[in-house]
Amino acid sequence: MPEYSRHVLEVLREPLESGRVVISRAAVQAEFPADFQLVAAMNPCPCGYEGDPSGRCGCTPDQIQRYRDRISGPLLDRIDLHVEVPRQSLKDLPPGEPSSAVRERVMDARKTQAGRGTVNARLDVGGIREHCVLDGKLSNLLEQACERLQLSARAHHRILRVARTIADLDGSGKITMPHLTEAIGYRQLDRRSSQWAQSA
Repeated sequence: MPEYSRHVLEVLREPLESGRVVISRAAVQAEFPADFQLVAAMNPCPCGYEGDPSGRCGCTPDQIQRYRDRISGPLLDRIDLHVEVPRQSLKDLPPGEPSSAVRERVMDARKTQAGRGTVNARLDVGGIREHCVLDGKLSNLLEQACERLQLSARAHHRILRVARTIADLDGSGKITMPHLTEAIGYRQLDRRSSQWAQSA
C-alpha cells in the first residue's frame, strides 16, 4: 500500500466513507456507486524485516517513520481491521478451520444483520446506539482505549461495529468483553502510530 502515490491513496477516503465517488469536470458532476471492500497489505518497514527475530532489519527509525507516514491518519482511520502477520515457520502453522464451517458462521451472522435492516458496516449513529450497546465496564474500556491510542470518533464507531460483528459471528445477542477487546486489538496500526508519536 505505501508504494502507491499518497494522492491516489487519499482519493479512497470518500468512497470508503460514503460508498460513492463524485467526479467533477468543468461544469459537469457525476456520481457513481463505489461500495467496495478494501484489502491492502504493507511491510512493517522498507526492507520488510522490522521486528523479525532474525534481526535482519537494517532500517533506521527515520526510514521506518517515513515509510509508515505514507499512509495518512485519516485514511488509516477508515480501515477497520489492521492485522499484523509475523513470519512463521511451516512446522508452526496452525491447522486452521475448514472454509465450510467459516462460511456457515458468516451466513448465520449475515442473516442476523439482515434482521436489523442493514449490515453492521452500514449502521448509522442511531443504529450503533441501538445495536452496539455496551455496559458501563465495557464503555469505560473503550473510552480508555480511544484515549490511549488517540482514536477519533469515527474509529470509536468502527470499533463498535466490528465488535458487533464479532458478537454476531459468536452467536451472541450482546457485545461482551472478548468481543470488544478483539475489536480494539484490530487497531494495530493505530497502536504503532501512537507509539511513534509518543517517542518522537
